[in-house]
Amino acid sequence: MIKFVIMAEQLVELNVTGMHCNNCAMSIHKLLEKKGLQDVLVSFASEEVKFSTGDRQTLPQIIKDIESLGFKVVDEANLQPTPFYDKVENKFIFCALFTAPLLLHMVLPWHFLHNQIVQLILCLPVFLMGCLHFGKSAFSSLKNGVPNMDVLIFIGSTSAFIYSLVGTVQNLGEHYLFYETCATIITLVLLGNVLEKRSVNQTTSAVKDLMKFQQVTANRVIKDGVEVVSAKEILSGDILLVNEGDQVPVDGDVLSGDSLINEAMITGEGIPVSKTKYDKVIGGTIVQQGNIRIMATKVGSNSTLSQIIDLMKKAQAAKPPVQKLGDKVAAIFVPVVILIALLTFVITYFATDAGLQRSMMNAIAVMVISCPCAMGLATPTAVMVGLGRAAKNGILIKGGDTIEAVANTKYVLFDKTGTLTTGKFGIIEIKPEEGFTMEQIRGVITAVEERSNHPIARSLVGGLQAYPQQKIILRTATEEKGLGMRAEDVDGNNYFLGMAKHKTPDHFNLTLYRNQVRMAQIAVDDTIKPDAASLIAQLKKTGITPVLVSGDKALRCKVLAATLGIKEVHAEMLPDDKLKVVDMYRKKGKTIMIGDGINDAPALTQADVGVSMNDASHIAIQSAKVILLNTDLKSVVKFLQISRHTLLTIKQNLFWAFAYNIVAIPVAALGFLNPMVGAFAMAFSDVIVIGNSIRLKSKRIAP
Repeated sequence: MIKFVIMAEQLVELNVTGMHCNNCAMSIHKLLEKKGLQDVLVSFASEEVKFSTGDRQTLPQIIKDIESLGFKVVDEANLQPTPFYDKVENKFIFCALFTAPLLLHMVLPWHFLHNQIVQLILCLPVFLMGCLHFGKSAFSSLKNGVPNMDVLIFIGSTSAFIYSLVGTVQNLGEHYLFYETCATIITLVLLGNVLEKRSVNQTTSAVKDLMKFQQVTANRVIKDGVEVVSAKEILSGDILLVNEGDQVPVDGDVLSGDSLINEAMITGEGIPVSKTKYDKVIGGTIVQQGNIRIMATKVGSNSTLSQIIDLMKKAQAAKPPVQKLGDKVAAIFVPVVILIALLTFVITYFATDAGLQRSMMNAIAVMVISCPCAMGLATPTAVMVGLGRAAKNGILIKGGDTIEAVANTKYVLFDKTGTLTTGKFGIIEIKPEEGFTMEQIRGVITAVEERSNHPIARSLVGGLQAYPQQKIILRTATEEKGLGMRAEDVDGNNYFLGMAKHKTPDHFNLTLYRNQVRMAQIAVDDTIKPDAASLIAQLKKTGITPVLVSGDKALRCKVLAATLGIKEVHAEMLPDDKLKVVDMYRKKGKTIMIGDGINDAPALTQADVGVSMNDASHIAIQSAKVILLNTDLKSVVKFLQISRHTLLTIKQNLFWAFAYNIVAIPVAALGFLNPMVGAFAMAFSDVIVIGNSIRLKSKRIAP
């Protein structure tokens, strides 16, 4: 069966196996574009092909054309294990068994191994396997006008086989036998495919690890008790029982019970979070202590985990601008290499009198050493590992292009509340009037604010608990919206705690009165995040200018900026004003905007890179290109470091891929490289590029 999902907008999703690198993905991409399909997205990492079409009836032909390129469209839901004979590992082992004796004849004096018929018998199964594995793909790619690397391998190995076969039929002697060259080329390239497949699996492990969290069972509460069901079967509104040690199957709200939940797979923070009635829980997190009963709220594709996986898949498929050069070269690579191989043959044969044998071996060496796959793998493998490492640190990057956009950042613009500050208010300073003590004032504030449900009131009460107070007993307390609290104590004293009646140039924004006599002025503000100062210092150390852009009062913004060491401040900014500020800085250099992802949405969209300081419940905000699930400011530094090192890895990979081909092709053309050595070098060029990308997984990352 074939899986495709057609949504209202006619979006088709296919699961396609057999893609080894970005060149494979490019061949499918070009095919679909030639057919006039829109919104084409091909990811060899997730084995997904997506496109939009207005005509469903063309689907069977589109699928047939994709399979004609040598790939296979499968139904992921009913995916059968790969047949034994179709596994690339088994193909390699099969070929290696016949190739080994062919190579041994070069070092062992056993007469029968030098027999041309024996060599033909040993080489034939390997050549036929090569025809099946590389030939079909090569022919289909040529037919569709998108030649791939298999064309080079097939022409090279076939040339060596036919040359040797002619020598055998005409009994021209051992100088015309190159069966071992044909077999070795095929076997070594298959070995490269095996190593490449395993390496690519490691680069895509982040998405696969997250997908494993979806494959769990759940205890669904029913009338007769509890039934065990798959997480995929859970519907919104179902009541689920989650016990200690269990994984929360889907997003939901806690109905009863208390627990400690490890949310590290979402936020990157290893400290368990306490959950009780009315709290939200996220699918995939682990209950470390306690038992809870939850009601499912977000299931299937609406769950936080599904959105994260979808974002990562899209991000892995998004190409950074640096990849465009590699794609352009890879697109014309195969025809150019074939042309170089032909010129090598002609020049060597006619200009140097080297003879047919030497000319052909040089041409074959050119074809088998060339490796467009290394260029095709250079960028996506580094991007996949970089995005995976970021995700494990609670950082969701929405596209590989975002990583390059972060490079050479000149300015980082910060919103104030919820970004550099916690959003939790506390008393910054109390200024008592003459005749009143600090203990009296604290006692009145606590007594009055205890009667209010306002978040700021609760913050003030909590902040004063640790300090000595003179207790009072209130008879009444009423809240006047937009003004403050009025109260009367048992002794008949009237109190008012609220907004300052007269604007003052200082930072005091609350005033406390007793019987219309001012007792104190109070400065209340949200508290600065613990890591804010060190973040600003690190940015400045790396040559990035921090800028505060806030809708808050100018004086409060200046106080915060002075505390953190920020020199450029834009206060009392409305959303439209923030857009103008972002535009102004973008004209000066690359600009990142960091905000809470809600009221800063326009500015986040306008910046080169928008970063949302948010929690998992707001993961779907589309305005930002980066979402920090863990609102710890250390995540900002980690994001910048991972992006910088990922881009560095991409550049290293591209350098190796280009340098390898620039050096190897002329060396092969000049006859300094045996085709077998060329095949070996080609097979491992991919592995070196992928290995460098995998190194990013555990590499020590510094600013």
